[in-house]
Amino acid sequence: MNSQPVGSPERKRLVIIAVFLSVLFCFLIIRFYYIQIVEGEKWTKVALAQHQYVATVPFMRGSFYSNTEVKRGHPGEDQPFVVDVPKFHLFIDPDSIPEGCKKKMVEQMSHLLQTPKEKLIFEFYRKSRSRKIASWLSREQRQKVEQWWSELIKTEKVVRNGIFFLSDYQRSYPFGTMLGPVLHTVQGDKDPETGQSLPTGGLEMLFNSYLRGKQGKRLIVRSPRHPLDTGKILEAPENGADIYLTINHYLQAIAETELAKGVKTANAKGGWAVMMDPRTGEILALAQMPPFDPSRYADYFNDPSLQERTRVRAVTDCFEPGSIFKPITMAICLKANEELKAKGKKPIFDPDEKIPTVNGWFPGRSTPLKDGRTHAFLNMEMGLQKSSNIYMARIAQRLVETMGDQWYRSALSDLFGFGKKTQIDLPAESGGLVPTPGKLHPNGKLEWSLPTPYSLAIGHNILINSIQIVRAYAIIANGGYDVQPHLVRKIVKKKEDGSQQILVDNTAYRGGKPILSSQITKRIVRGLKYITKEGGTSKRADISGYTEAGKSGTSEKIVDGIYSKDHHISSFLGFAPADNPRFVLLISLDDPEKKFIPGVGKHQHGGVCAAPIFKEIATRSLQYLGVAPDDPYGYPPGDPRRDANRADWTLQVQKLKELYESWNR
Repeated sequence: MNSQPVGSPERKRLVIIAVFLSVLFCFLIIRFYYIQIVEGEKWTKVALAQHQYVATVPFMRGSFYSNTEVKRGHPGEDQPFVVDVPKFHLFIDPDSIPEGCKKKMVEQMSHLLQTPKEKLIFEFYRKSRSRKIASWLSREQRQKVEQWWSELIKTEKVVRNGIFFLSDYQRSYPFGTMLGPVLHTVQGDKDPETGQSLPTGGLEMLFNSYLRGKQGKRLIVRSPRHPLDTGKILEAPENGADIYLTINHYLQAIAETELAKGVKTANAKGGWAVMMDPRTGEILALAQMPPFDPSRYADYFNDPSLQERTRVRAVTDCFEPGSIFKPITMAICLKANEELKAKGKKPIFDPDEKIPTVNGWFPGRSTPLKDGRTHAFLNMEMGLQKSSNIYMARIAQRLVETMGDQWYRSALSDLFGFGKKTQIDLPAESGGLVPTPGKLHPNGKLEWSLPTPYSLAIGHNILINSIQIVRAYAIIANGGYDVQPHLVRKIVKKKEDGSQQILVDNTAYRGGKPILSSQITKRIVRGLKYITKEGGTSKRADISGYTEAGKSGTSEKIVDGIYSKDHHISSFLGFAPADNPRFVLLISLDDPEKKFIPGVGKHQHGGVCAAPIFKEIATRSLQYLGVAPDDPYGYPPGDPRRDANRADWTLQVQKLKELYESWNR
C-alpha cells in the first residue's frame, strides 16, 4: 500500500485543498444562512414580486339620499343624489411585452383610447412591471379594449397579462347639477396611499369622516395565463356610510326649475331659494341659480367669474333684509308688551292703536324716513300690509325709550339668533352682524348710535344670512318654538351581512324651547295674511286655493362702499298654509332689473319680482305633498272656482280697508 510521507509536497497540497474546500463550504453555509435567515424576508419579497403582489381593492364612498319620507304616510324608495359607479384603470406590463410588438400596440391603443401616441410611447418603453395608461374607463370601454386584446394575443406572441385592469369607483350625479353647491364633489385624483377621495367643499367635505371607506387587499399571482385583475381577497374593502338628507329631490327640482325661470324673467344676476319645515327645522329644498356642476368642478374653481357658484349663498352670504324683517320687529315689540304686563306696567303699544305716521323725523337721523305713499294713521296690521317704515320706526322708538337699547339688541340676538351662526350642517356659514351698543367699528365709529333702532326696525343696519331669517319666520309659523335648521336626517353604515348601523339619527322630532307666546305668533300671522291680498304689497304671492302669510323686502346693495340705488337684493319670505304650514319658503333675487311696470309697480321690489316665484314653488310643492286646498274659493277672477264672498280673508280685508280709509281721508 502506497502512502505519501508526512512531509511530502503532495501531502501538503492535499491538506491545503481540503482546508480551502472546507473554508469555502463554511463560507457558503454562512452565506446561505445570511441570505435565507438574516435577509430571508427581503429576498422572499423579491422572489414573490416576480410571481405575485398584493393589489388594493377599492371601496365605495358613501352616497347621499333624498328625503323620500317627506310625504307623510307615503314613504318612497331610496333615491340617491350621488352614487359611486364602477370605473376601470388600464395598466400595461412593459417588461412582458416584446419590443417588436410595442410600436404596433401604441398605434392601435392610441386610436382605441383616443390618447396621444407620445404619452403611450413614454409608458411602453419604461422599465417597469406596471404603468397606468388610461383612467376612469367605463365598462363599455373596457369591453372594447378586452376584445381588441383577445384578438391581438392570438396573432402576436404577447402574454395574456401584458395589459390588465384595476377597478375603481367614480362619483356620478343622477340629477346632473341639482343640489350642486350643497353636495359639492371630490377631486378626480385620489390619495395614492389610502385611496381616499379629496372633497372640494359642501357636504362632501363636512361629512368626509363618515363618507370615507377603507381599501381592501387582493393577492395577485403573476403568470402568463393568470389574469392580473383577479385573485384571492386578503382583506375585504369597507364602504363608507350613507347620508340621508332632509332635502327631497322632487321639491328640489321644483325649486330649481321655478327659480331659474324667475331669475330669467327678472333679468337678475342670480338668486336662491330656501324651503324649511317650520316644526322640525328640516331643509326641504335649497336651490341656487346659476347652478354649479360638480362633474366640472375644475372649470369653476379655475375661473374667478364662476367661483361664486361653488358656495351656498344662502349660508355664506349676508345681506340687509329690508322689509322682510318688519314682522320680527313687531314680534319683539309684542314680546316687550308681555314682559311689561307681567310687571304690572303699561305696554309700549296696542296693535289696534291709531298711530300717526306722517312725520318721518327720528332722533339722530339727518333725513326723514319715508313710506311708498303717505299714510296719516296706521295700526299694526296696516303697518305690515302697507310695509310702512315710519310705523315700524315709531314703535321701535317706544321700545328703546321703555326697554333700552341693550334689551332690543338682546332680543335680536338671544330670541332670534341674529348675529350668531345657526350651526346648520354646511361649511363656511356667516354669522352676520347685529350692532352692539358701545362697540366701535374698525373705522372708529359706534356700531349702535342714536338712529340705529329705527334702521333696525325696517331691516337696515343689520346683516343676516338666509337660514337665520327663515328660522325666525319658522318660529312665528310654528306657534313660537325654536327650531334647529339641518340637512341630515340620518347617517347609516351598511354592513356585509346586510344589517345597518345608524351612526347619526335626527329623525325623531324634538320640540324646541318656546321663544314667543302663541298670542304673539297668531297676531303676527294675522297681520302677514293681509300682505298677499288686495291692498297689500305682495298680491303676486297669493296662492290659488290655499292660504299663505308672508312679507316682501327690497334692500340696496353696497357698491364701492356706498348704497346703490340701482342694485338690490329683492326677497319674499312666507309660509303655507297660513295656519298649519308645511313649509317656510324664502326667495331672494340678486340684482333684478330696475324698471317700472305700468299697472304693477317697480320691478325690482320683492313683491313684484320675487313674490311670483314664491307662488309657483309653493303651489307645485303643496300639490306634490298632497296638502288639500284650505281656501277652496280663493282663486283669481275668471276662475270658475272663485267665490269672492266665501274666499278666505275677504271679510277681514274689507274691514281693514274701510278702517284705513276712515283714518286716511
